[in-house]
Amino acid sequence: MIDRPAALRFAHPLPYGAITHDGGVQFVVFSRSATSMRVLLYRKTNDPEPAEIIDFDPDLNRWGDIWSIFVPGVGPGQLYHFQADGPHEPDRGHRFDPQARLIDPYAKALAGHFLPANGGIVRPPKCVVVDDEFDWQGDRHLRRHLSETIIYEMHVRGFTRSRSSNVEHPGTYLGVIEKIPYLQSLGITAVELMPVHEFPIHDCLGQRLRRPNYWGYDPMAFFSPHRGYAVGREPGSQVREFKQMVMALHRAGIEVILDVVFNHTAEGNERGPTLGFKGLENRVYYMLDNGGGTYRNYSGCGNTLNGNHPIVRELIFHCLRHWVHNYHIDGFRFDLASILSRDRQGELQPNPPVVEAIAEDPLLADTKIIAEAWDAAGAYQVGTFANLRWSEWNGRYRDDLRRFWRGDPRMVPQLATRLAGSSDLYQPGGRRPYHSINFVTSHDGFPLNDLVSYSEKHNNDNGEENRDGDNNNYCYNYGVEGPTRRKAIVAIRRRQVRNVLASLLLSQGVPMILSGDECRRTQRGNNNAYCQDNALSWFDWRLVEKHEDLQRFFKALVAFRRAEPTVRQTDFLSGAPVSPGGLPDASWYDATGKPVNWKAGGRSLTCLLGAVPQQDPLLPPNHHILMMFHASTEARRFQFPRRAIGLHWRLFADTAAESPGDIYPDLNGPAAPDGAEVDLESRSLVCYVARDEF
Repeated sequence: MIDRPAALRFAHPLPYGAITHDGGVQFVVFSRSATSMRVLLYRKTNDPEPAEIIDFDPDLNRWGDIWSIFVPGVGPGQLYHFQADGPHEPDRGHRFDPQARLIDPYAKALAGHFLPANGGIVRPPKCVVVDDEFDWQGDRHLRRHLSETIIYEMHVRGFTRSRSSNVEHPGTYLGVIEKIPYLQSLGITAVELMPVHEFPIHDCLGQRLRRPNYWGYDPMAFFSPHRGYAVGREPGSQVREFKQMVMALHRAGIEVILDVVFNHTAEGNERGPTLGFKGLENRVYYMLDNGGGTYRNYSGCGNTLNGNHPIVRELIFHCLRHWVHNYHIDGFRFDLASILSRDRQGELQPNPPVVEAIAEDPLLADTKIIAEAWDAAGAYQVGTFANLRWSEWNGRYRDDLRRFWRGDPRMVPQLATRLAGSSDLYQPGGRRPYHSINFVTSHDGFPLNDLVSYSEKHNNDNGEENRDGDNNNYCYNYGVEGPTRRKAIVAIRRRQVRNVLASLLLSQGVPMILSGDECRRTQRGNNNAYCQDNALSWFDWRLVEKHEDLQRFFKALVAFRRAEPTVRQTDFLSGAPVSPGGLPDASWYDATGKPVNWKAGGRSLTCLLGAVPQQDPLLPPNHHILMMFHASTEARRFQFPRRAIGLHWRLFADTAAESPGDIYPDLNGPAAPDGAEVDLESRSLVCYVARDEF
């Protein structure tokens, strides 16, 4: 018995929802204030009315605030809604509607679309009874350490939706599988998928949305993979296909991180539809105001999920476990995570229960937990969000890197701090450099090409007269707004793209790259493409070949980062020698090679990193790294620091050089000049490496 290999089984049964057992389904739902409950059973996704209505007996089928009934003879694939009677007192927060068809908060899949609201009845997509069984073929979480992670933020649909992708299943989970060789070629270690839990495709009246929901930040079923990204049309096919995608990514050595939106739902404010949560227990699921008549709106999307109510906290807790153990998800990025720090009155708490519970859950212990540490109501907690389990999107890194390379004055100290892992933000709380998720671009804002091609946002296609989107982008067009053939501007933009990518991948912390930045994907100046489900947002695969030289540059940087622990250290740099008599782990100089004066107003910086000693004597030594950053509009001569002279430096990267001289993947670039000085072009970065021979 002991020697017999046990089959891996990760299916995590939920305590609520539709639970299959003994030849039937147990339907379980929470509602404290409902006076009666029904489950509506359907035969087809486009049926406007149920084939059968089953009433819960309040004496036999209610246990406290839990309604539970067993229905024999039904099973996986069964379509259903809940329906609840109760007080309709909007001014007190009760919004029960006896006609409303309600999405199960624990539904594992949805099927179909919103149907026409005949008779004023909103008919949302139907819930699907799901069998969690799947042959994972021994798949497990990859459990790569966060310090060794390189994140690639991408949109499942947009990654392969374009005809240029040449995949069999464009815009789907299976389409992602077809492009795994490309992801492997980049060298990234994790994909961070923009929201894949269910969100509306049509409006609540069954009409196509005038501005379609592309990003997916509008959840209506947290436990359900989005049906719109599936190839199969049978109810629940998205469950199987999503698992196939995760398993294929894992086989390729790529982790899967989900962007989760536990801050609001698609039900909107008091004028929004009743789709599920409102019609089951509105006063529990949402933060309400004015005695319950209106919704607090810390999300900027109409309502705010009441994350620190025990019932909602339990839902979030079960949801995360569901994705980890039923889908083998490796981590989560929490959208507008500061909302999870707000109590039921909306006040920020120092140790919010839900944030602590996520961090301490033993079954999530080997997953990555990442916070977007701000919200839409002014909370900004970068550096102070939570405890040691949480890492953060470092918005300070984004802004400081953008400002330095744009040429803003007095940004040298900020650049050094960000390159070194943002110790000002994370060291006081006992955290490490890898708690900083470094990024310069993300889905929210300009892609990298547009960051260096536009000085203003151009969001008119969104239908909001260019009022939407951030006005503070720290961007610059270098003389022409948008595309140009002027050689001088083309050259500057080319360098700036490389400057940003090199800075990002040579910084301490965890780099995150926006999909398409490696081949200069553009949104034509739109910095808020949330509703652009078209070529404006989709990955244009023709750019991969067009910008093959940039791809080569990017891949070499990724490979260097993965090979060199010197640029991904787990402790903060201290300035102390790496080994007795050796170079310090970090030292900083100005362009003359002298120790930098942090109060000076220059735009140049030299950073010398002492190599991390090689632990395995059978492997070649690691490298010392000398980086020179120059954001001025004029060329300048840089002197090597005295401590760097005498080492056998070879050029690794020069963002001003033409390919292939811009980077040397084999670390065999030209030797450093004999005079220990080098001329840098305006707005450029140079990196030298030297083997640690001591």
